[in-house]
Amino acid sequence: MFKSGFVTIIGRPNVGKSTLMNSMIGEKISIMSDKPQTTRNKIRTVYTDDEAQIVFLDTPGIHKPKSQLGEFMNYEVDTALEEMDVLIMLTDEYNKIGPGDEFIIEKIKDMKVKKILVINKIDKTDKESVVRMLSEFGSYNVFDDILPMSALNGVGVDSLIKLIIKYMKPGPMYFPSDYITDRPERFVVSEIIREKALMYLQEEVPHGIAVEIEEMKERKNRNLVDIRANILCEKKSHKSIIIGKDGRKIKGIGKSAREDIERLLGSQVNLQLFVKISENWRDNNFLLRTLGYDKK
Repeated sequence: MFKSGFVTIIGRPNVGKSTLMNSMIGEKISIMSDKPQTTRNKIRTVYTDDEAQIVFLDTPGIHKPKSQLGEFMNYEVDTALEEMDVLIMLTDEYNKIGPGDEFIIEKIKDMKVKKILVINKIDKTDKESVVRMLSEFGSYNVFDDILPMSALNGVGVDSLIKLIIKYMKPGPMYFPSDYITDRPERFVVSEIIREKALMYLQEEVPHGIAVEIEEMKERKNRNLVDIRANILCEKKSHKSIIIGKDGRKIKGIGKSAREDIERLLGSQVNLQLFVKISENWRDNNFLLRTLGYDKK
């Protein structure tokens, strides 16, 4: 009997939620970075095999908001918690249960859904630490299962998918079998560019940038897509950092982004990047809506 359902992935910033989701669906849809709060939108992706269809919701890291953008990100988490059949809480191997984990546990403990705790990044710690964390989290009596894994290396991914399917109820195939995400290509392209910017930039810049796709058009009779995109930043000093000496940094961002975008679109890409200053864009409601950070 075919099964289907919705799974929400939540956790503190930078515990590997996007990496986990990408590993489970086998495609890079959510961007990945070692910077916290990389994911800003709720992103829906779909895993389908002969037994089941799982619709995943990747969410921003739960944090205390400091701007309108931060409030939007927490809103995305709250709405994701309303549309699920199974909940995955992701944490990582670092030391002990902190206040962020405790806050999330308190938030989800009374929810009437199956709850799976995933302890990620076990490749970065020893077996004794993992055993200790299994015991500590188990003492809360909140989770139906606790699974250690390494999403980056693919360790435990198949076991997690089997566990999710076990908890799914019989249901229809909501999306075609080759469907991967509900996000349009423009959104995924903008996220790829932002990911590459996060890779190249210094610590003080990443949360102050956004990417706006100005134009994305396929040339007729040619396997070529022209893309014009703006990297928005909040300060003049940030603009010079993004561009870099002799334009090296912006060229590096563009080259890395173009390679990933070409794999996504299956065509050659002419990518033009520009840097624009937009002071306090994170608190500009009109601009946030334009960029897709809108409470709908």
